[in-house]
Amino acid sequence: MSLYKDWTDMVVEYVKTKGEAAFWEEYSLVETQVYSKVLANHEKSIKGVFSELAKEYAVSNIFLMGFLDGVNDSLVETLDLETIEENTELDLKVDFEKLYFNMLDAKADYLYGLSQWEGIFSKEKRTEITTEWKNSKTVVNEIKIGRNEPCPCGSGKKYKKCCGAA
Repeated sequence: MSLYKDWTDMVVEYVKTKGEAAFWEEYSLVETQVYSKVLANHEKSIKGVFSELAKEYAVSNIFLMGFLDGVNDSLVETLDLETIEENTELDLKVDFEKLYFNMLDAKADYLYGLSQWEGIFSKEKRTEITTEWKNSKTVVNEIKIGRNEPCPCGSGKKYKKCCGAA
């Protein structure tokens, strides 16, 4: 069985027995611990054998796999998580702008609020990334529908008498 499968099975079982809130309470502590070290050493890549990295970050293999699952979308080259084993050699290069953006997207204030970010990005840069994230959530309807045009929902009614009725 793969470490990734062990991770997903553990999450499902934990949530079933103790609840989702309890899982996030425990996992957020582990995640904060790992990200604090990663951000503090942001100039070097995360490199080494999987099991040795777990020891270096003082987490279990399962929780390190959880970290990899979370950070994977923020890596320069994503990992095939299913193939990672205890003796797998890893060399992870984190795209920190993407990581900050993804932390905002995950609403992980306990992570994007870490003081270690100050050593990576200026306050202005973090504000710029936050603005970019907010703008990515804004939906702009390019097509302006006239009041007397047919409703785009397909009802056959005029827009003002259908979806445009306020």
